[in-house]
Amino acid sequence: MAKAAELSEKSVRRIWHKHGLKPHLSRTFKVGNDPQFAEKLEAIFGLYLNPPEHAIVLCADEKSQIQALDRTQPRLPLKKGRCGTMTHDYKRNGTATLFAAMSTLDGTVISMCDGGHRHQEWLKFLRVIDDVTPPDRELHLIADNYATHKHPKVQKWLARPPRFHDTSRRPAARGSTWSSVSSVTSPSRGSAAAYSAMSRN
Repeated sequence: MAKAAELSEKSVRRIWHKHGLKPHLSRTFKVGNDPQFAEKLEAIFGLYLNPPEHAIVLCADEKSQIQALDRTQPRLPLKKGRCGTMTHDYKRNGTATLFAAMSTLDGTVISMCDGGHRHQEWLKFLRVIDDVTPPDRELHLIADNYATHKHPKVQKWLARPPRFHDTSRRPAARGSTWSSVSSVTSPSRGSAAAYSAMSRN
């Protein structure tokens, strides 16, 4: 830039700084082409700002391709004068997918690992969450538009239990102050009590 503008590098940096320009940084974006985007966005904001009563609202996502690593020797614990240590080499044990769902009410996080992240695993978590949550509570689920969440079999299953709300399939009605979005993740074992406590609040 300095050579092309016939200026010193210091002058270029000063001009960039004056105008708040940072050409070494960039951000990504993508404009959605969903014709119901505005309605779904309004539904998500409504769930956070004005959550429905007597219902459970979960924000869900998954992290795939987590490497399951194991050290070749046992770790040495932390002790006075020495930090914890571990071997530099490791053994690979494949990969795992972490599913997590956070309650927007109190921040309770429910998580579970699985070997894959196909629509079959997503459906399995949907069934588990349906089993462990109080049957008289509606479930409002916030998730992204990942292809697994939109699979026809997932959408067909979500259409069956009336207490599941999914604005990626059924957008919020006009004038509605809240609705929901996509799919959910399943709690790990022992999470039923947490869901029961959550639903009582």
